[in-house]
Amino acid sequence: MNPGDEQGYDTDERYGGTGQTRTRLPGDEDTYDTARRSMRPSRSLITVVGVVVLLIAAIAFANQNTDTPDNPSDARGPAASPTSPTGTAPVDTSTSGIPTGHPQTKQGAESAAANYAVALGSTGMFNKDDRRTIVDTVFAPSVSSTLHGPMDKAYSPAFLDKLGLSPDGVAPEGRTFVSRTVPLGSKVTKFTEESARVSVWYLGLIGMSGDGSTDPVRSTWKTWTFDLVWVDDDWRISKDAQKDGPAPVPGDVPAATSEQIADAVEGFGGFTYAR
Repeated sequence: MNPGDEQGYDTDERYGGTGQTRTRLPGDEDTYDTARRSMRPSRSLITVVGVVVLLIAAIAFANQNTDTPDNPSDARGPAASPTSPTGTAPVDTSTSGIPTGHPQTKQGAESAAANYAVALGSTGMFNKDDRRTIVDTVFAPSVSSTLHGPMDKAYSPAFLDKLGLSPDGVAPEGRTFVSRTVPLGSKVTKFTEESARVSVWYLGLIGMSGDGSTDPVRSTWKTWTFDLVWVDDDWRISKDAQKDGPAPVPGDVPAATSEQIADAVEGFGGFTYAR
């Protein structure tokens, strides 16, 4: 996303933005059609000791679920932060186009989680150099160093080809690859001055638009929970996890054409997120 489109901050259009656990990555062995039909995570998702990274592309393709939650109103947890603006200005600094320099507060942790979700859900994750920049920016140094090898293996030329992309993550001429995370809200469930846990409810977009595309852009609703640590004067991710929903009942707005989706993605920039 492009924070500068609304706030006037410096950004980069490519991004739209400790413990032991697992990293789930796109499977090398699954075919694309099988992944789209699957209601369960791919068995070939790679496990890495040290961090959990659930990538939006893997979730959208390998864990597609169009059902709405049976009882979304039954979910209860810590009270959410007010949804109205707090008056706290968004951060005005960035690193490689990703907002950084968040304050060491609850609001700062929420802003960091939302901004990092945008970066991790961007098309930049499908390009090796951009992906490494994103990972090094949003994850704690001790964590990011363990991710590059497994991610490069997961985002193999064969996997990218299944998505219709070149080995460099580029869409064919006349088509637009769409991968976006759009945060809708966030809440803090744990907080100290050195660590925080923040959940971000978001709408994801994934797919290929353009003439001849057989993979239309579609939406997915997820909640992404980040464990953050305070390091190098900013909040950084130590581990994360995702789950489906809550998803609203689909509306009756007719689906846009592939060309309209491509025009919207290329014409509408994103935001710098802050409480």
